Amino acid sequence: MVFRRRRAAEDDDPIDEISDDGVDDAVDDSGGDPVDDAAGEVTGPPSPAGPQGPWDATDAPEDDTPRIDLGSLHVPAPEGVELRVDVQDQVVVNATLVHGPNAIQIQAFAAPKSGGIWTDVRDEIAASLRETGGSAELTDGPLGPELQAKVPPPPPDQGGPPGGGPAQPLRFIGVDGPRWFLRGLLSGPAATDPNQARRLIDLFRATVVHRGGEAMAPRELLPLRLPREAMPDAPPGEAPRPGLEMLERGPEITETR
Repeated sequence: MVFRRRRAAEDDDPIDEISDDGVDDAVDDSGGDPVDDAAGEVTGPPSPAGPQGPWDATDAPEDDTPRIDLGSLHVPAPEGVELRVDVQDQVVVNATLVHGPNAIQIQAFAAPKSGGIWTDVRDEIAASLRETGGSAELTDGPLGPELQAKVPPPPPDQGGPPGGGPAQPLRFIGVDGPRWFLRGLLSGPAATDPNQARRLIDLFRATVVHRGGEAMAPRELLPLRLPREAMPDAPPGEAPRPGLEMLERGPEITETR
């Protein structure tokens, strides 16, 4: 395995577009009420984990899928798929799997015992996207309810193209598991092409969540760590945990298999 650090400004592939202002910022951690029907959203029961994944660690299949241990997430690492890990203030905040021109950003969060949070989260994403000039449509996907979204480019003073540009399509998927919630954000052609999305959905399904028994606030990001191969001499330490909110882009560790 080969890992390398780099700054976000050094590349211009679809992964850079995932964390543009107004995308992850679309998730409100205030715990407010879901968007009502008047806003165009439809609520329903949360999508259950399994039986085809993503998996909780207690019922993960004993298969031959190679996975990389990131702590609370064990993400698949088949041939031809690149793993990128975003680091913010020495804290790993997400994992992104890249396959050709397509990418899926994966994050896991704590959820209450009483039920899942995907219904509320997707309504908040949709409402915030609309407030910032984007759009979001609730659709039914292979994992249950999901959001097909379009995000306007950032203004030129924030790195956007001069004179604006076309809206970026994104696809938000989510699965509620036992005391956890797993969110996926698809970008590239896979955001609108089901055939190209199929590979990323399979990677999302093959992810294993290790929630642990620690008490955590709902929507708190499950702790992640760099792969051991990336920082073998890094001392253990306790770091603040981000929540389900905007996570600024930071240095990355990239593995190409």
